[in-house]
Amino acid sequence: MTTKIAVIGLGTIAQEHVKAYQKNPGAEVVALCDIDIERVKQRAEQFGVPRATGNVDEILADSEIDAVSICVPNNLHAQIAEAALRAGKDVLVEKPMSVSVAEAESLVKATTETGQALQIGYVRRYAPNALVAKRFLDEDEFGKIYAARTTILRTAGNPGGWFGDKDVAGGGPLIDLGVHVVDLCWYLMGQPAAVAVSGATFDPIGARDNIQNLSRYRAASATRVNNVEDYATAQIRFDGGAVLNVDVSYSLHTRNETAVQLFGEKGGVEIEPALHMVTERHDTLLHIEPQIDSLGFDFTVGFANQIENFLRICRREIPADAPAEHGLEMARMLTAIYESAATGSEVKIIH
Repeated sequence: MTTKIAVIGLGTIAQEHVKAYQKNPGAEVVALCDIDIERVKQRAEQFGVPRATGNVDEILADSEIDAVSICVPNNLHAQIAEAALRAGKDVLVEKPMSVSVAEAESLVKATTETGQALQIGYVRRYAPNALVAKRFLDEDEFGKIYAARTTILRTAGNPGGWFGDKDVAGGGPLIDLGVHVVDLCWYLMGQPAAVAVSGATFDPIGARDNIQNLSRYRAASATRVNNVEDYATAQIRFDGGAVLNVDVSYSLHTRNETAVQLFGEKGGVEIEPALHMVTERHDTLLHIEPQIDSLGFDFTVGFANQIENFLRICRREIPADAPAEHGLEMARMLTAIYESAATGSEVKIIH
């Protein structure tokens, strides 16, 4: 069975969606959609996709299209995803699923009412290092996980464009970068309910557009509004007592760093920057390095795995495993962090 796909929004990440679908024999990309007509025409020609349009409603009204990938700016994710679900399409929506709790609640309701599948683009879950770690965690190799820490720090990593506009992006590095690693920790911890958050954000440095002699990713949009945080830090407490400490930045006087670590009663596991396990046997500490093709985050393999997983969901071979409910819990956590940062107080999370 071939699933007919349309990709909505043709920015940088959308190209990875198109390439991964085209490499998968179970998918056929039949249409591309973007409000920038010249860009969508160029991408259609580049990838050999037969149809290019600037009209989302046209895509959603086409009964021949089975599913859509949504790769638009953050503030449009929920709106288009809900419209697609109610038009009978399965949905792969880039992270974050929504920029508010209310939007996330609407999407949970829409999946229940329509019976369509929604999957969130948490690509780090599907990289080999995370898949191996999850197998060990599922087999209780590390015992009860009681703490985790995750970090994505960028010295000069503000992409500019809409990423710096809070009204469009919903926030800065926390909702752009942090969402990936917060999800990965939460997922590997067993998806416990978050009960309280204490967080802080800072913005003394800005977008660092003055920095020269350093190549970095820049958003295609021309706007250079920057009203998002440079740096966010938080502790999330979960039902059962486990905690997750988070540090993320676009601009910070430090070295670039990515780390994901989980700590359990019988052992611990580091997923990023490279898969590494620590445990104890016979009164001796053991450091274990699994023998796999890539100990670090392999984006290409992870993305291919994510697309294959989504296609299996579309074929109803498996249920969505990053569903709208996961996006709702993420919205609760991120919203609470921003609220705590604004008020200077711990924020309780009500389910």
